Amino acid sequence: MPLAEIIQNLIHKLEAGAGPRFFRITALLLAVVALVLRYDVHAYRNLATPEGMDTAQLARNISEGRGYTTLFIRPLSLYLVQKHSEAGAPVALSNANFDFAHVKTAHPDLANPPVYPVLLAGLMKILPFHYGMDLKGAFWSDNGRFSRYQPDFLIAVFNQLLLMTAIVLTFFLARKLFDSGVAWLSAILMIGCELLWRFSVSGLSTMLLLVIFLGLTWCLVKIEELAREPQPRLNRLLALALAAGALTGAGALTRYAFGWTIIPVVVFLIFFSGQRKAPHALAALGAFVLVLAPWVIRNFAVSGTPFGTAGFAVAEGTFLFPQFQLERAIHPDLGHMLWLAPYFHKLTANGQSLLTNDLPRFGGSWATLLFWTGLLLSFRSLAVRRLRYFLLFCLGTFVVVQALGQTQLSVESPEVNSENLLVLLAPLAFIYGVSLFLTLLEQMNLPVLQLRYPIIGGFAALACLPMILVMLPPKTSPVAYPPYYPPEIQQTAGWMSDNELMMSDVPWSVAWYGRRQCVWLTLNAQDDFDAINYWIKPVQALYLTPETMDSRFVSDWAKTHDYSWGGFILQVVTQNQIPPKFPLRIAPAGFLPERLYLTDRERWRLTPP
Repeated sequence: MPLAEIIQNLIHKLEAGAGPRFFRITALLLAVVALVLRYDVHAYRNLATPEGMDTAQLARNISEGRGYTTLFIRPLSLYLVQKHSEAGAPVALSNANFDFAHVKTAHPDLANPPVYPVLLAGLMKILPFHYGMDLKGAFWSDNGRFSRYQPDFLIAVFNQLLLMTAIVLTFFLARKLFDSGVAWLSAILMIGCELLWRFSVSGLSTMLLLVIFLGLTWCLVKIEELAREPQPRLNRLLALALAAGALTGAGALTRYAFGWTIIPVVVFLIFFSGQRKAPHALAALGAFVLVLAPWVIRNFAVSGTPFGTAGFAVAEGTFLFPQFQLERAIHPDLGHMLWLAPYFHKLTANGQSLLTNDLPRFGGSWATLLFWTGLLLSFRSLAVRRLRYFLLFCLGTFVVVQALGQTQLSVESPEVNSENLLVLLAPLAFIYGVSLFLTLLEQMNLPVLQLRYPIIGGFAALACLPMILVMLPPKTSPVAYPPYYPPEIQQTAGWMSDNELMMSDVPWSVAWYGRRQCVWLTLNAQDDFDAINYWIKPVQALYLTPETMDSRFVSDWAKTHDYSWGGFILQVVTQNQIPPKFPLRIAPAGFLPERLYLTDRERWRLTPP
C-alpha cells in the first residue's frame, strides 16, 4: 500500500473512526490522573484513624509471615483469649508461667475481618514498602522535617484505585438502568465527592466494601432482568444468586456489620427472582454462610466467640460501657449484656442523630437530597423501580445496624470511620438523584436548547463544591498531629526490644509506626494495670500523647478517683511526682507537658542515634 494511502487512512480513522474516542478516553484519563495528583499533593493526610493503622499493622504481620496476629493489644482481647485458653487447658492452670493470653509470643487478632488485611498484605509483598522515616526526599519531607509516611501514602493510592473502580462500576450501572447522560453525571458526582476522597486516604476498608456492594447490586440487577425473560435461564439465575450470596459474605469478611445486607438480598430475591424464588434465596443464603463459616470457626477456636472483640460493639457506647471502656477492660462485667434496655436506649439516641444529621447528607453532598425525591418518581423501567426497593431495604437495615454498632469511634470522627455504612449507598443515591435532576431539566422550557449544558455544568460544580474548595489554598498539612507524630512514635518504640510490651493511649499507632507490641491504656493506673503487668506480661514503657494529656480537666481528671489515669497525670504534671507504687519511674526530657513517656531504665542512652 502506498505511503500516501496509509497516511490518508490514518487521518480518516483519527477523524471519523476510533480516533475521537481514543482522544476522549486519553483526555479523560489524564484529567483523572491530574485530579489524583492535585489531591495527593494538596489535601493528602497520613493515616489518622485507629482502624486504618490497626489494619495496616495487621497486614504487615501477615505479609512478613507472622500469621493473623496483632501488635495492638486490647485488654478485652486478652480477657477473651485467656478465658478461652483456661477453659480448654485446665491442667495448665497449675503452671503460673503458662501464656494463656497468648501475648508473650504473638497475640491473635480478634478485631478485624480478614479480606482487607490480606489484600493489603499482598500489596505489601508486591510494592516496596519502606517503614523507616524518609526525611530527605522532597515529597516525603518538608525542609528536613517529616511530612508524609511512604507506607501510608501507598495504602492511600491503592484505595484511590479502588475508588476509581467504584466510579467505573457506578457509570456502567447507571447506564444500564438509565442512559449515558445519567451515567456520566453520576460518575462526575462520584469523582467530585470529597467525603469519598477522605475515605480513600483514611486506610479504612470502605473503598473495597464500596466495590463489593456495587458488584452485589449489579448481580441483583442481572437477576431481576433475567427473571423477566419469557424463558429464563435457570442455571444462570442460580449462579447469579450464588454470586450475590458470596459477595455479601465477602463484604461481611471485609466489615462484619455489612453481613446484615444478606437480609435485603434475600428479600429482593424472594420478590423479584422469578418463579424459583425460594431456591434462589436459599442459594444466596447458603453461599453467604459457606463464605463466612470458616472465619467464624477460627474465631471460636481462638476466643470462644464468633466475631472476637468486634462482636461486643453493640454493647460499647451504652450506659453500661461508655466511650472505650469495654475494650480497655481487663476484667469486664459482661453479666448485664443480656439486658435489653441499654440497646434500646442506644438505638433511639443514635437513631435520632442518624435521622436528623446523617441521612440528609449521607453521600457527603447536597445532591443526595434529590435522591429522596427521586425515589417518588414513577419510573418506566421495571428494573429501576425494583432496585429502588432493594435500596430502601438496605437503607433501613443500615440505619438500625449503624445505630446499634456505633462506638466512640463515631464520636471522635463523625463521618470517616469504619462504622459508617450509609456512605456505601452514595453511588445509588447519586444515580437516582441525577435521574430526577435530568427529568426536571427536560421539562424546563428553555429559550435555547444548548442552555441545558451550562445548567448541567453548574449543577455538577455546586455538587462538587466541597471537593473544589479542598483543592484551593491553604494546603492541608499531611501530618495528623495531634496526636500522631510518626517520627517520635518510631523513636520511642525503638527504645524497646522486639519482645517487650508498651502501654499507650494510641497503641494502634505504636503498633503501626513503631512495630512494637503495645497494650491499650487500662481503665485505671493500679488494679487493671497490675493485672496485666504482674499477671500477664510486664509493661516496660508507658507512652501518653495529647489524646490523653489534652483531656478535659474537670470531667476526665479532677472528678476521677485516686487510681485513675487522670489523677496519675495530674500528680505527674502539677507535682512532678510519680505515684510511689508505680513501677515505671524513668522519663526522658522534652516530653512534658504534651506527652508523657515513662520506662524502667534510661533506654535512650543505650540506643544508638
